Amino acid sequence: MSAVDAPHFDDLEIGDRFASAPRMTLTAGMAAVHHAIVGGRLRLAFDAELAAEVTGSSQPFASPALVWDIAIGQSTLVTQRAIANLFYRGLSFLSAPCIGDTLSTETTIVGLRPLTPKPDRPPRGLVVMRIRTVDQKDRAVLDFHRCAMLPARVESGKGPRGIVDLPASAFSIQQLSAAVRNWSLARCRGLGWAPSFESLAPGTALPVVGGDAVSSAPELARLTMNLAAIHHDLTISATGERLVYGGHTIGIALAQITRALPSLATIVAWHDCDHLGPVREGDTLHSQVGISACEPRPEGGGFVHLRSRVRATDAAGRQSDVLDWRLVGLVP
Repeated sequence: MSAVDAPHFDDLEIGDRFASAPRMTLTAGMAAVHHAIVGGRLRLAFDAELAAEVTGSSQPFASPALVWDIAIGQSTLVTQRAIANLFYRGLSFLSAPCIGDTLSTETTIVGLRPLTPKPDRPPRGLVVMRIRTVDQKDRAVLDFHRCAMLPARVESGKGPRGIVDLPASAFSIQQLSAAVRNWSLARCRGLGWAPSFESLAPGTALPVVGGDAVSSAPELARLTMNLAAIHHDLTISATGERLVYGGHTIGIALAQITRALPSLATIVAWHDCDHLGPVREGDTLHSQVGISACEPRPEGGGFVHLRSRVRATDAAGRQSDVLDWRLVGLVP
């Protein structure tokens, strides 16, 4: 089924694999454009000398948001006809790519759930995908699940198949350490970044000052090779507005986290991430960020489990909840 062009829900079967998206080499230009659209203040992504001391790599550090956006974009061979993207589960970095690395992604269909028919809407179903990304040396980079809603040609006579219910993921210290095991945070601690890991505590709310406008939505989709037509084509929108790529919302949420937690070194995992409602170009996003747990790292610093809840405000002042994201960051 990997040769199917823009499949409908009922074209898919459990085990179908899609791996023909072009490989993408991470470049400084790509990173700059990505940052101009979503923002963010991860220090290692801007300070090549410091990144070399911390990561041990001679190549500049690539923002994790750029990496996951490319992986998601490469997976949209399956979801060109998507009506919506619903959730992600269990994203973990298995290595930390650098500028100059080349990423490729294989997407496998692992779950299919037809939605209950309704007389006032065309048939549709939920598709659960496992997404695995590797670099040019075939080193594992990302492994996670994503769920999208696709239109169907006809009502399905089958029930749910495969993996359709995915709980939030729990990660061991070993799993969280996979991409950063050899990192030395001593240099960061010497710079006096605040707050330090030791000063953080579960239950703490982190203040996020101000919101961020959503702009350049189709440009981000193009940059990351996202094929979903709902991000590009106004003629298929019921409201006459493009639906913003989910990675755009997540990227801005991360940018707001880096303002609230300026000592954040990188993101190592997501427990889960749910899109609660649509975001459209021109909306303004505000976040509430809190600390759920703190786990010390044997090599120094530690892992901070965060929850980001995002609301969108449109041009008319209407507000809606759009994102609930639980992730894990590394803090010196």
